[in-house]
Amino acid sequence: MASAELRQAMARTIDRLLISKHSPVIHAMQEPPRTLLMGVLNTTPDSFSDGGQFIDIDQAIAHGLQLARDGAAIIDVGGESTRPGSERVSPDQQIKRVVEPIRQLRLALDKQGFEGVTISVDTTLSPVASASLDAGAAMLNDVSAGREDEAMLKLAAERGVPIVLMHMLGSPGTMQDDPQYGDVVEDVLAFLIERADAAVHAGVAHHNIWLDPGIGFGKTLAHNLALLGAMDRFVAAGYPVLLGVSRKRFIAGCCEAFAQPDAGDRLPGTLTANLIGAQAGVHALRIHDVAEHRQAFAVLRAVELNTYRTK
Repeated sequence: MASAELRQAMARTIDRLLISKHSPVIHAMQEPPRTLLMGVLNTTPDSFSDGGQFIDIDQAIAHGLQLARDGAAIIDVGGESTRPGSERVSPDQQIKRVVEPIRQLRLALDKQGFEGVTISVDTTLSPVASASLDAGAAMLNDVSAGREDEAMLKLAAERGVPIVLMHMLGSPGTMQDDPQYGDVVEDVLAFLIERADAAVHAGVAHHNIWLDPGIGFGKTLAHNLALLGAMDRFVAAGYPVLLGVSRKRFIAGCCEAFAQPDAGDRLPGTLTANLIGAQAGVHALRIHDVAEHRQAFAVLRAVELNTYRTK
């Protein structure tokens, strides 16, 4: 893709990375924080990269345990696909898909010494969230940012758990139908701050509010690149930032001149995008390939710590 819009977005991304105020090389006055890894566990038949792989509960538990062994600090369990064009799933069906896997995974994690690993539930509906918390989840991941079901914010406040508020233009079924913004960075940031304010008003503690710019959710390739290049702006808002780029279609868009990698072949692009986010200071990364990211971030952190210690 060789449009002027795309070239300008790429140039802005590079400029932001070169001058980022959050660069560990420029600002090494304090030890850099560790970037948390959130492993994805979809118990769905239709997720874009791993749909159908973990419908069986034994396979789901085995995969969840492997994510923990590989270094995941959080395991995000979802029972409804939010890929572009996906169809909605009822609360009852979501509960059937996620609650027992969460219950059994929590028991298995504790039994194998992973008590510190948090289970998150990826849902926009409070009945699903409440049942998941009862089963052992301790975090909510809401791609609608509490707009679809306002009780989600109240539930997070009452249970005292973190909630991720993500930006999405429209709904999964329509979000890629010609998305338009005035300024994508300003618009998405303003939306997330407004939703954070709504969460505070509902009683959610400030430290339990996480923001996610929603890469790939109602954005063109140029929009995604602009957001990725502006991660320092989102970090500067003062809330933990979750970045989710794993295996997403925009990575293939960056490679259009020479390849069209399928979802399972987008690990190199995923690692690059997540390293960009980590250097901007994001708190956590939602990923499929935890072991590979753990190795990449071991190298990044070693460089950061060495820079910090020699200043």
